[in-house]
Amino acid sequence: MFDIKKQEIQWGGQTLTLETGRVARQADGAVVATLGETVVLCAVTAARSVKEGQDFFPLTVHYQEKYFSSGRIPGGFFKRERGATEKETLVSRLIDRPVRPLFPEGFYNEINVIAQVLSYDGENEPDILAMIAASAALTLSGVPFMGPIGAARVGYKDGEYILNPTDAQVAEGDLDLVVAGTHDAVMMVESEAKELSEDVMLGAVMFGHREMQKVIDAIIDLAEAAAKDPWELAAQPDTSAMKAKLKKLVGKDIAAAYKLINKSDRSNALNAARAKAKEAFADASPQDQMVASKLVKKLEAEIVRTAILKDGRRIDGRDTKTVRPIVAEAHFLPRAHGSALFTRGETQSISTCTLGTKDAEQMIDGLNGLRYEHFMLHYNFPPYSVGEVGRFGAPGRREVGHGKLAWRALHGVLPTKEEFPYTIRLTSDITESNGSSSMATVCGGSLALMDAGVPIKRPVSGIAMGLILEGKDFAVLSDILGDEDHLGDMDFKVAGTSEGITSLQMDIKIAGITEEIMKVALHQASDGRAHILGEMAKALDHTRTELSAHAPRIETMTVPKEKIRDVIGTGGKVIREIVAQTGAKVDIEDDGTVKISSSDLDKIEAAKNWIIGIVAEPEVGKVYTGKVVNLVDFGAFVNFMGGRDGLVHVSEIKNERVAKVSDVLSEGQEVKVKVLEVDQRGKVRLSMRVVDQETGAELEDTRPAREPREGGDRGPRGDRGDRGDRGDRGDRRREGGDRGPRRDRGDRGPRRERDNDDGPAPEFAPAFLKRDDD
Repeated sequence: MFDIKKQEIQWGGQTLTLETGRVARQADGAVVATLGETVVLCAVTAARSVKEGQDFFPLTVHYQEKYFSSGRIPGGFFKRERGATEKETLVSRLIDRPVRPLFPEGFYNEINVIAQVLSYDGENEPDILAMIAASAALTLSGVPFMGPIGAARVGYKDGEYILNPTDAQVAEGDLDLVVAGTHDAVMMVESEAKELSEDVMLGAVMFGHREMQKVIDAIIDLAEAAAKDPWELAAQPDTSAMKAKLKKLVGKDIAAAYKLINKSDRSNALNAARAKAKEAFADASPQDQMVASKLVKKLEAEIVRTAILKDGRRIDGRDTKTVRPIVAEAHFLPRAHGSALFTRGETQSISTCTLGTKDAEQMIDGLNGLRYEHFMLHYNFPPYSVGEVGRFGAPGRREVGHGKLAWRALHGVLPTKEEFPYTIRLTSDITESNGSSSMATVCGGSLALMDAGVPIKRPVSGIAMGLILEGKDFAVLSDILGDEDHLGDMDFKVAGTSEGITSLQMDIKIAGITEEIMKVALHQASDGRAHILGEMAKALDHTRTELSAHAPRIETMTVPKEKIRDVIGTGGKVIREIVAQTGAKVDIEDDGTVKISSSDLDKIEAAKNWIIGIVAEPEVGKVYTGKVVNLVDFGAFVNFMGGRDGLVHVSEIKNERVAKVSDVLSEGQEVKVKVLEVDQRGKVRLSMRVVDQETGAELEDTRPAREPREGGDRGPRGDRGDRGDRGDRGDRRREGGDRGPRRDRGDRGPRRERDNDDGPAPEFAPAFLKRDDD
């Protein structure tokens, strides 16, 4: 029933298996890829015809993580997989970026690539497996895909590269790099690094490219056994005559337009040239009009690329290494915790940093379970930033990808949560765009962090590099414009500090680049980053030592684990009371770490003192300030250490006799008390009479000592001998058994003291107090 084809290789210490013919057999190509116990299914379907008038390649990639793959049920109300998460969006882009350039020009059939994680073992990340499965499925499908590609993750620790490292190895190491490419060249790079050198980064890319060759060979072997017949593509019509006509008609206009430095002027001139070409083909068929429009774009690319390669002249008149003018301003917004306005040429970002408490952390529900992220970076690209009318709303895939690139660039220089216990949110609102807005986000975000007082290791700058490649001739461009990105062959973004690279991203629009080109691009980018750091330093060259007056303050303290229960209280009663009474936020961790936050330092101090009072042990002889919480006949209970109460006996309220406690004290009254004793059960005896209630100073105890009994010192009582077994005295009831409940004797008033215990009972004593001999 099943015609199953399979390939297995040993790769990175694991068995990689590629299988087809068992699952999703109606798709044009379907591959189940397995590494360890992680399994990904990728299915490819392609439309057999092109929609009329379509002039672009509609490739759509969807990556989805099934929660059952790790034995989990999705969170939320609906309990099912819904819209793409940030990770799913990013992995979809990882698959799309290296495969899209490998389809032939003019191929406009719609293609769907759907990769689904079916099993996840917690060690082998499914993103690399999904890229491999997608490459294999496309290769088997018969569509005109000039692959296959391979992919690999590379780590770096102790001077050694690691193939497909685990999450733990990535966390302990200095690099997390994903590379994809064909047999001959690198197609895509995505990475986060801890200030590594250009040579180390280049070595990681080439290491990954070498290791993926085994995967490419396995896909080719599987295709030889199971690939469908390749599609027959229609012959492309000869357009040389039409191209010559257009060049004669608008060639000079396009060349003149690209000499205009201002983007708006250049766009207007180009639009006029395009309208002129469109008018010349107004009577042609819709197909010829579409071809003419494509040829005008090709003509623009040829003019720009020729000027750069032959004359070394770029669109705005710069040479290949010059960075556009930069203006950086710190503390751009008065109420934001940290802010900056970063402008580079016609690209501009308003970057803001907002500090929050633990409650503001982002909860992320993924295959590994719930986790919390304390650093977020959100990138927004409104249509007005490029002078257009368009959709304005939730971020798309591009916005998510650009924001994550900037996040990776800045993540490595942030302090640890122990060093800086804040939740950090960076926002980049792009207000102008002509060139890399993601790198402007890195620069503006770095300044905003320093303006907010976040103690980052060093400032981070970023630059976008371009490439013009014709045969063996190439030119690497620093700080590319939007048109140079569109008409060039490479988008190469590098971010880092003065000490090294923190992030590297590369996308190629051709069939890959060589190691030589990458080396030139990396070292040229290093010079550009250094220049940008110098311009940023003019606005702010160090982290501010004080937080904004509008930012919350967080103080951290530690309580013994056995006291956590006391701080929280039954059902959270105590911690809620602390928050309600002091106005400060209190978060307590399982290890006893307590974070107290508020924009008012007095509130923090009040909450801190309250908690100290709960967990600290009272010191005998020390004076405390407390509050009367309960009055009883024999004294008053005083709360003097947060959750700790002690008893002030009626005899310890004042030096003179107190007949009624309520005559002297009232509930809620603040008093000064001295700890007299803490017994073995933890009960505390307090005194007010030996403390000055206004100043809190200790007073001399002037109460006379108790008179000794007549007869003087009777000395030790000596050994009284064995008194025998006196039996169980029980509750000391008199003989006669249970007397039942005692009758109400009424209010007898205060009892008068007897002269001594041995004298006769006075005549006025009630009968039940008189002795038998009376």
